[in-house]
Amino acid sequence: MNTEENNKQIAELAQRLNMKFPSSYVDFLSEIDNGDVFEIKGTGICMYSYADLEERNLTYEVEAFEPNYFMIGQDGDLAYFIRRDNPIDDSIYSNDLGALGASEMKKEADDILRFIALVEEK
Repeated sequence: MNTEENNKQIAELAQRLNMKFPSSYVDFLSEIDNGDVFEIKGTGICMYSYADLEERNLTYEVEAFEPNYFMIGQDGDLAYFIRRDNPIDDSIYSNDLGALGASEMKKEADDILRFIALVEEK
């Protein structure tokens, strides 16, 4: 793992997307190598590496349906998001991919580490 290189790539991605990632999420994301996924133990929930984020958001047209959110992972049709419009909000949200734009986002946790801990407790 090359955290320094990952941080460089994350900064380039944020610039290309014209957004700022929450700091706790950047710390988490820097630990996932290019093309890998972080699977939360025994849950099926996968968090994408920086290399997959842009493609996943384009594939599901997240910006068209939820312009204030950015998808960071998923479990089947349930996706997980951070806010695009508020980089000081570290919260993790969820929504059904088929309901984007029609159903309100559900706040899951205050930040990525709390989210992982809550999911692992279930």
